[in-house]
Amino acid sequence: MRAEHRQEMKLRRRNIALTVAYDGTNYNGFQWQSPPRVAVQNVLEERLEKIFGDKIELAAAGRTDAGVHAFGQVVNFFTDGRIDIEKIPLAASTVLPPDIIVREAREVDKNFSALHSAKSKIYLYRILRGAASNPFVNRFAWHIFRPLDVDAMREALSFLVGTHDYSSFKAAGGAPNMNPVRTIYAAELFSENIFGGDILTIKIHASGFLYHMARNITAGIVAVGRRRLSVDDFRKIFNACDRTLLPATAPAQGLCLQKVFYYAR
Repeated sequence: MRAEHRQEMKLRRRNIALTVAYDGTNYNGFQWQSPPRVAVQNVLEERLEKIFGDKIELAAAGRTDAGVHAFGQVVNFFTDGRIDIEKIPLAASTVLPPDIIVREAREVDKNFSALHSAKSKIYLYRILRGAASNPFVNRFAWHIFRPLDVDAMREALSFLVGTHDYSSFKAAGGAPNMNPVRTIYAAELFSENIFGGDILTIKIHASGFLYHMARNITAGIVAVGRRRLSVDDFRKIFNACDRTLLPATAPAQGLCLQKVFYYAR
């Protein structure tokens, strides 16, 4: 939502919040981009105007990067449109492309902001293990051919839980002067079988995430799993608050914004 339009938008009758899922493969991230570049926000704003009958400007819980997916992205916008709340997901399905869906709609208080009211988020990062790729999961996982030391990866993840300075996992290019202190409530590693694919999933629940934080954590954890870093190396890099000591950022396609919470943990 454009800052200069916020007060004008709040004069409208309704504040609508949507839970949105999307396959980010074909988009330049979530945040609006100048044409001809297309982001998820571009598509949502343009197509939702057909349902609500007025200009739509969205606020979003997170600005996922190019190629990153979401199952539980939350957006809100102000509108004078009169469509019944329960009809919005179906109506949206008639105007949106198949890789973007509205999972849920609700009317919220005028002061609700998908961005500023969020209390915490869960991101998942999926890794496909094994020699063979899998066409049903390739768009949603990082394919790693060689075996991984899962026990060492879990031990390294455990260091991250708590309230810390996560500068070691912050990429350049994020908001300037952003406080690098966050709280990670839980960091888990578990196996899944998805369409026959041997998937290793990293799940991180945190109060907030720095730019590329989830993907940089994954890069470090995978380096431990490949035995390119020891568990002790990872701990020292974490404590050093120096991003340059970590490997390159993990690929975008494995990351998914799974859930956003709007109440105290």
